[in-house]
Amino acid sequence: MTSAPETTVVLEAGFARALPELAVEWRAAAAPEPALLALNEALASELGLDAGWLRTSDGLAFLLGNVVPDGAIPVAQGYAGHQFGNYSPRLGDGRALLLGELVGSDGTRRDLHLKGSGATPFSRGGDGFAAAGPMLREYVISEAMHALGIPTTRALAVVATGQPVYRDQPLPGAVLARVAASHLRVGTFQYAANLESPDLLRRLADYAIARHYPAAAGAEQPYLALFEAVAQRQASLIAHWMLVGFIHGVMNTDNMTISGETIDYGPCAFMDVFDPATVFSSIDHGGRYAYGNQPAIAAWNLARFAEALLPLLADDQDRAIAVATEALNGFGPAFSHVWSAGLAAKIGLTEPAEDVVDDLLELLRDNHIDFTSFFRALARHARGDREPARGLFPDLARFDSWAARWSALEPDADLMDRVNPVYVPRNHLVEEALTAATDGDLAPVTRLLAAVSQPFDERPGFERYAEPAPDDFGRYQTFCGT
Repeated sequence: MTSAPETTVVLEAGFARALPELAVEWRAAAAPEPALLALNEALASELGLDAGWLRTSDGLAFLLGNVVPDGAIPVAQGYAGHQFGNYSPRLGDGRALLLGELVGSDGTRRDLHLKGSGATPFSRGGDGFAAAGPMLREYVISEAMHALGIPTTRALAVVATGQPVYRDQPLPGAVLARVAASHLRVGTFQYAANLESPDLLRRLADYAIARHYPAAAGAEQPYLALFEAVAQRQASLIAHWMLVGFIHGVMNTDNMTISGETIDYGPCAFMDVFDPATVFSSIDHGGRYAYGNQPAIAAWNLARFAEALLPLLADDQDRAIAVATEALNGFGPAFSHVWSAGLAAKIGLTEPAEDVVDDLLELLRDNHIDFTSFFRALARHARGDREPARGLFPDLARFDSWAARWSALEPDADLMDRVNPVYVPRNHLVEEALTAATDGDLAPVTRLLAAVSQPFDERPGFERYAEPAPDDFGRYQTFCGT
């Protein structure tokens, strides 16, 4: 492995050194013809990285993992996971590497991680590479989520490798460099628990507490405090997903972070017409991860997290189960609190009005209304321009009846515009942009990023980015992007 010039960047190896049982030292595959497809200059600056240097050949080699700073220990991380409810004891980074950790001037530690960097000991027969389209998809959607104020991993860069990957057809290969608070997952704890080493499980929990929840260290029961903190963050995260119509698509336990960030944008999508049963993933045949099922699945995943933590919660297993069950029961109320407050804000209210909100959601579902554009139109209704919202409904009498009740509550249109986006990565626009990028034209990706990076600011020239999919777009289906 080649060392990076001293003038570049420092990467620490805290995870690799603290938890070597959960990692395999590895190196990225060489890329024959690197070419930069996308660089997040704002994020680079935030991380203290020189965007100009990242554009050089040395910088691209660093972003591909082919040049690594002295002292860094790139590793493929091990984790387990329940995938569609079925437990796999050994998953891990099959096409990814943790290059190391960047430590900011404020002491904040963040992972620098690669996707598509080649096969690892966890690849399970895969080639370990990634196509440019799915990597650009994660770039666009994760940046949109960040702009929406939703905790997420972020994309630093997408670099073409110059090497095709073979799926149904040859596709241009690329590596995504992304940044996260960490890549600790529920599946990481499941993997550690499966190794039946109480010392390892305790060290992992201590590492998670020190990195993400330092206040838990001073609690009477620090590992219970860790679980409760993770559950609270996940409750907030899932509620915020749903408030903007986001469907993750593959909420396996290896895709639930301990930090509370959204991770792994595979078959995800933003819902167009409101329907809690909406599923886009081509492999989710039973609708396990449908839009409306996401809170229940999050609670299910947290139950698996609790199971992994049981040896740390009490010496007696029955007592540990009772403690974990009581803590897990807090997830539902925590989710409902954020969800109810968020829905109230979406219709301009500062206090929840459950009957009004419930009736509205039924109205949206029954009339097949676009979820994103409706709320901005409703804000215009609150200002006296009633046609944009009213004109969306075939059942005018029912909408008028609801709107009269809502108007009597004196909604705040400015509040509505602050929380309801104009632009999200609409599925037809994402597909259009990625198809163009695969053919070598990055302009549509750049334009889409410009729209979704300022989601609440309506701007001239971006009208088509606020419009629902055309009728001929048809039924949308997403794929895991492997």
